[in-house]
Amino acid sequence: MFLDQSFPPDSRVENEAFSLIRAGHEVHLFSLERDSNRPKREIWNGIDVHRFEISNWTYRLSALAYTVPLYHRSIRNSIITFIETVQPDVLHIHDMLIAKAVFKANAGFKINTILDLHENRPEIMQFYPHLKKFPGKFLIKPRVWKQWQKRLMQMADHIILVTEEAKEVAVQEERIEASKITVVPNSIEAKIYYQYPLKPEIQDRFKGYFNIVYVGDTGLRRGTDTAIQALALVAEKMPNAQLILVGKSTEDKQLKELAEALGLTARVIFEGWQDVSLFPSYIAAANVCISPLHRNKHHDTTFANKIFQYMAGAKPLLVSDCPPQVRVVNQANCGLVFQAGNATDMAEKLLQLYAKKENAIHLGVNGKSALDQQFDWSITSKGLIELYSNSFN
Repeated sequence: MFLDQSFPPDSRVENEAFSLIRAGHEVHLFSLERDSNRPKREIWNGIDVHRFEISNWTYRLSALAYTVPLYHRSIRNSIITFIETVQPDVLHIHDMLIAKAVFKANAGFKINTILDLHENRPEIMQFYPHLKKFPGKFLIKPRVWKQWQKRLMQMADHIILVTEEAKEVAVQEERIEASKITVVPNSIEAKIYYQYPLKPEIQDRFKGYFNIVYVGDTGLRRGTDTAIQALALVAEKMPNAQLILVGKSTEDKQLKELAEALGLTARVIFEGWQDVSLFPSYIAAANVCISPLHRNKHHDTTFANKIFQYMAGAKPLLVSDCPPQVRVVNQANCGLVFQAGNATDMAEKLLQLYAKKENAIHLGVNGKSALDQQFDWSITSKGLIELYSNSFN
């Protein structure tokens, strides 16, 4: 496996590696590391991690990976060394940032390759704050990244995508053969979630309130602004309602200004970034959990795995109408859907959950049951295991 950043953590890489190891495979992971204090090689929970040091300068060049060739050239020899050392049967590339360098390095080996796209990087790049201002606006070209993403998919022997919607786009727009694609949803392994101990002090802080909880990156594209606007609309009818944002982004300043302008400073709680082990405690304190993503081509073809964390906590979901999360909520009957970016619609759905508390609890129970029986990683990862068993043995 190849990863363009330090490891651990990376939940998708971990989940896939653990599943393959349990299925009898040996997994070696190439990881780019900027912390020279970590061991160059170690066995981490069964994964043989090989760390290759990368300079801060090379790391910064990664933003220009498909604008100028310096980034891929700088790491190519390390990739060749790794392949020569491990002599793998399959090269499994996580995301497109490092992919070009791996394909170039593999030219002399001709080993089967899997391209595992965790997200549609060219589409989501358009919403990165640093691409909206100088110099990123002029140096980083999402259009070029999109061209390279298609080319990389064509070069790979097989492709892994996270949703059926992403597969549909690849087949219809990129003309990729459907038989070349395996869908492995970005779910969670519930038994790991359940092992995190609940922190009573977190739950105690929020007692007596109707808690609307969001976990993860708080950037505006995630719809956190819509959530604040919706809270303002229900403030009088739900006097004990508060929004708890567990995460952070470079756009938090704008969110705080919005909350202040709407008179919600005391009712929008910014918890900042918290370790994932604390997510169950925040979710346990929730009356409803939200994923208010704005609609775009990225959000319409991927999962926010927070929805599965919410389901593990048996909480009712309130999600925007991005197709993948709508599909899960409808299949599981575990929440309500509102029109993305529509604060009035979101407010109306909040009022429904507030007024019908027993129904909300029932939706939460449905979600937990559906996760355990249908959406748990142990179930959704079967396609990954079958791919390796059928194609590369």
